[in-house]
Amino acid sequence: MKFLNFGSLNIDIVYTVPRFVTGGETLSSFSYAEYPGGKGLNQSIALAKSGAQVFHAGKIGKDGLFLKQELALEGISVEGIYEDGSITGHAIIQVASTGENCILLYGGANKEITVEHIDKVLGDFNSDDILVLQNEINCLDYLVNAAHKKGLTIALNPSPISESIKNLDFSKIDFLILNEIEGREISGEKSPNRVLDYLLSNYSNLKVVLTLGTNGVVYRDNVQEYKQEAYKVKVKDTTAAGDTFLGYFLSMISQKSDIKFALTVASKAASLAVSRKGSSSSIPVLAEVLGNR
Repeated sequence: MKFLNFGSLNIDIVYTVPRFVTGGETLSSFSYAEYPGGKGLNQSIALAKSGAQVFHAGKIGKDGLFLKQELALEGISVEGIYEDGSITGHAIIQVASTGENCILLYGGANKEITVEHIDKVLGDFNSDDILVLQNEINCLDYLVNAAHKKGLTIALNPSPISESIKNLDFSKIDFLILNEIEGREISGEKSPNRVLDYLLSNYSNLKVVLTLGTNGVVYRDNVQEYKQEAYKVKVKDTTAAGDTFLGYFLSMISQKSDIKFALTVASKAASLAVSRKGSSSSIPVLAEVLGNR
């Protein structure tokens, strides 16, 4: 079983600040750094570090060649990454003293994916494989429809949330991994239980993983539900927490682990990630996660 992550590749420009900047304010930062980033890149690295076989597809500009190299160093196949984008996507990230972050995102080459690119990449995958998607690239609807026709298992992280994501055919999605805000936006409901009720009543095919921050995570499908508490750690940077969770959860599921074990391992991995600074660099390897269970 292979993972194809058709996902974003960003340059993360990170400023450490005492608090988030407000309107009309100029604020000095404590530090500045650049990291490989993008939800797609982070999730591919989390998948690889958890032991999965990963293929990443996407687009960068010539300014982003180091992102491709970063993925290759993790043993990820990068033949599906095209380098003819106008400018590599990037994110301006503020990390506050609490460890929380806010992000300004520019899509760049991530928004220049073509149907021809998608068809060429999907030609190497079949019904034994898993497609991972986020909402930081274009052509999502085409990707979902094309992958569904080939019988791939499709896992969607609808982040960042947008109106366009609501128009996707969720009956073709297998795993929907989202947070409270995304759940509210898609369902129109406020409480986690009502969000899950809405999703499963409208799309009985879904396996939903709803992350709740410090309140843990809930998994529900049409026959079962599991809850996992969050691990308590000192938070330094939450940037890649959700991506780490997703990568580890899907990797464990692909290895035929039961849902409860997958939730436990993924939650532990995410807790280790938030205890470190950085995005992809904060993602732990499997031995660390299993050694700290």
